Amino acid sequence: MLPREAKPTMPTAMAIAAHPDDIEFMMAGTLLALGEAGWRLHCLNVATGSCGSRSTGRDETVAVRTREAQAAAAMLGSILHPPLVDDIEIYYEPRLLARVAAVVRQAAPQALLVPSPCDYMEDHVNASRLAVTAAFTRGMPNLATDPPAAPVDSPVAVYHALPYGLQDVLRRPVRPDFCVDISRVFDRKRRALACHESQKRWLDESQGIGSYLKAMEDMSAAVGRMSGRFALAEGWQRHSHLGFGPPDFDPLGEALGPDACAELTEGGSR
Repeated sequence: MLPREAKPTMPTAMAIAAHPDDIEFMMAGTLLALGEAGWRLHCLNVATGSCGSRSTGRDETVAVRTREAQAAAAMLGSILHPPLVDDIEIYYEPRLLARVAAVVRQAAPQALLVPSPCDYMEDHVNASRLAVTAAFTRGMPNLATDPPAAPVDSPVAVYHALPYGLQDVLRRPVRPDFCVDISRVFDRKRRALACHESQKRWLDESQGIGSYLKAMEDMSAAVGRMSGRFALAEGWQRHSHLGFGPPDFDPLGEALGPDACAELTEGGSR
């Protein structure tokens, strides 16, 4: 069994997403802001990125995307955990849950950033479900992880990023609970996404995204407009606290403060 890590001297945030570049698209600005606030950062791409090419085979594609993910994590100042399965193999099933749960217990985050539960792609949705369940079971000794990892008793707050395209699978707009100002860290977010060089052509060919970086810039600007306060922002929805921590446990909001977080109401931000 892996030993329980010593209690960290700084708070920890962890981002879990499906593929290399998902974190950089929808979560990296918030991670960078937390890093500037003195937080330790962890990232896990559940899948290898194996299907992200039409011109190279599986092994070469994985090698390229691994190097890109490592470069992006270095740009973010984050610990990068190895991927667990190939693309389109992210299923909500016990064996993969045991592996994701082990990583969550090892990192023991106070804030867990995960994909939207209503994204357009099943890999994204299943990565979200696996991450949420891994957090929920973090303190259950009878939930076996792979490799074995000691249970964690501390609270964790789970935050869902907005879905890619800012709409759900039925094309309905998704509204965040709150927005994080990423204006001051946006250049670093952009450079982290640019590390995924191989994906510019792939997304243009497979999904008609003509400008990889501009797509991210446009979404950041759109969320900024939702906030009513920020030029560039990332949007978040808070998962229920039940089973994760006290009702008022909001480490992300407390770390960044009201100057960087805009909570949305029916009429706009406040």
